[in-house]
Amino acid sequence: MIPVALQLYSVREETKRDFAGTVSAVAQMGYTGVELAGYGNLDAQRAHEALKQAGVIVAAMHVSREALRNRFQTVVDEALLLGTPHVVCSFWPSEEFVSVDAVEEIGRELGRFGEQLRERGLFLSFHNHASEFRLLEGRPVLSWMLGAAPPRTLGAELDVYWAHVAHYAPERFLYEQGQRVRLLHLKDEKVLGRGPVNFDPIFTAVEKIGAVEWYILEQENYDSPPLVSVRQGLEQLERWGKA
Repeated sequence: MIPVALQLYSVREETKRDFAGTVSAVAQMGYTGVELAGYGNLDAQRAHEALKQAGVIVAAMHVSREALRNRFQTVVDEALLLGTPHVVCSFWPSEEFVSVDAVEEIGRELGRFGEQLRERGLFLSFHNHASEFRLLEGRPVLSWMLGAAPPRTLGAELDVYWAHVAHYAPERFLYEQGQRVRLLHLKDEKVLGRGPVNFDPIFTAVEKIGAVEWYILEQENYDSPPLVSVRQGLEQLERWGKA
């Protein structure tokens, strides 16, 4: 069974107040791992200690393109400290997606970072939002980006909700690019399974392709307190037999 992690951006206000207490609560819910988006009220070393104490694995860590460009060695050092092989570029400004040449150059830049990370035993993925599914010459921006770098240096962390918002079936992308997708963001409009995303064909594609290493639940909007909502999301995955 594919292990399940929580993207800690889902409980961002809680980690700002008490990172250690929050990751402990997440572990007690039954999450195997977490994906980091900063360290809340701690630094990397103290976050590492808190995560070790809680007994959760760091599935991946989100970093900005600015961190890759300007603090690359820090990114490497923190990934090695935290024991995660997965570094994820979390965002790219959509105003730069102006042409095939432009987005291929973004892919080449990411691939260069990915090659440097690969030399250190790490793997780079790119996390999409809806804008990466805008079509350029009949293909999504994201496909052009990925095609500009070899799979060994650049993967995709597919966010299924944002693909859905962009009217691009997540399972279609998985069949097209699935060998690059080692991390899959499971997200619905609010609580998992209560929004518009159809997860059945997504899980079917994942299981046929066999490349996904982590399911990562993320939630950005809520009807209930965040810690309640992410527990409900995990419970839904359990009902589906995916956790």
